[in-house]
Amino acid sequence: MKLKHRVLGKSGIEVSEIGLGLWAAGGGDWGAPDAEADSAALAAIETALEAGVTFFDTADVYGPWHSEKLLGKAMLGRRDRFVVATKIGWQGFDDETRSTAYETVEQLVAGVETNLRRLQTDYVDVIQSHIGFRESTMEVFLEGFEKLYDAGKVRAFGVSSSDFEYIKAFNHNGRCATLQIDYSILNRTPETEILPYCKASGIGVIVRGALAMGLLTGKFSHDSKFRNDDFRHNWLTDPEQRSVFEEDLGKVEMLQPLVRPGRTLAQAALQFVLQHDAVTTVIPGARTAKQVLDNLAATEAPPLSAEESGLIDQVTPPGGGRKIWPA
Repeated sequence: MKLKHRVLGKSGIEVSEIGLGLWAAGGGDWGAPDAEADSAALAAIETALEAGVTFFDTADVYGPWHSEKLLGKAMLGRRDRFVVATKIGWQGFDDETRSTAYETVEQLVAGVETNLRRLQTDYVDVIQSHIGFRESTMEVFLEGFEKLYDAGKVRAFGVSSSDFEYIKAFNHNGRCATLQIDYSILNRTPETEILPYCKASGIGVIVRGALAMGLLTGKFSHDSKFRNDDFRHNWLTDPEQRSVFEEDLGKVEMLQPLVRPGRTLAQAALQFVLQHDAVTTVIPGARTAKQVLDNLAATEAPPLSAEESGLIDQVTPPGGGRKIWPA
């Protein structure tokens, strides 16, 4: 298996077109981690690395902290083989004032340095603001990221958001190099304005949520169960979320013709994202080595035909759909 590589926008950093998202590896919203889960996550990272994956995405809030620590452990003695992206912003966020805990540049820089310590590295390739909307400390993040860039502690910086006006504000001086965004067959809203803007502005696009929290694996049904500490448990217990879940299952059923010999629904979903010319890389989560290999096999699966692309347009028209919370 030979993965293709793409350049992450104006950063000039080359990354594998399929990376590894490490949100679930941290536990937290996906259930508390334990030794068995940690061992599986480290095996998934090792499998991805040996298969040619170079891009790994994490965040301080994943766990919290646990995902970064696991990735740091995996990188020991071979940092040069990893292109690392992490995020900062939600730890200590004040819900009342709707602002982050980083009121000064010094606080922001110190915060990122804790990311580095957990990752056991003296730099990260990409640092991202994890806050998806404009709030009072945005300029602190921008100035702090510039300072970290000048000090050689980050190679590029960007933002994780689906808010077009905020994305433009974050890039007001043209220095934002990356955008991480929820984009999938079920959520094509970025196609209207955001993806064209990124392509025109030299912003590398990192896609999260391409499998829609597992919906686009096709493995869920009306009888699916989730652990009580898995955020998707609310899909079953909250009446409003249950209704949306049922609707999503209907759309997934309509997409079943995308499954064919040599290609799963999940692989078709990854292919769909990667065929957009504004997208640099997609970071499906994986908690086991098998999930990693299944995702990477999308690069060798039969490509989507014009007829299959037409089916996708019928299920979710271009620019349509909705964000699958909390991606």
